Amino acid sequence: MNAVEEWQTELDAAGELTPGIVDAILSTHGERGAKAIEAVAEARVKEYNDFTVVVGHSEEHVVEDGGCQCRDAQYNLDPDDPTERCWHALAVAIAQRVDEVDRHDMWYSDVREFL
Repeated sequence: MNAVEEWQTELDAAGELTPGIVDAILSTHGERGAKAIEAVAEARVKEYNDFTVVVGHSEEHVVEDGGCQCRDAQYNLDPDDPTERCWHALAVAIAQRVDEVDRHDMWYSDVREFL
């Protein structure tokens, strides 16, 4: 089991961010992990009928199937390395495990037209 699978398994079992799990996320993902935890704490992970979205400070990022199309994920990270995920994808993985996803019964594609 790799480091990502370990913290995810621990988080699945605990259902909350414990100090040990936070340490594991931070040691595995560094600053990206810290940003992800912050986004979850600030309820910036939104789930719509069609997408899960993480609200950043300047734009929103769609996360699908554990991946994101942000510049960091596209240019800086190895998609085959599970320890290399952008903070948006990490935030979704964390929020889902601690039931902190802000769910909206609407289509993001419809909401996006108004933004």
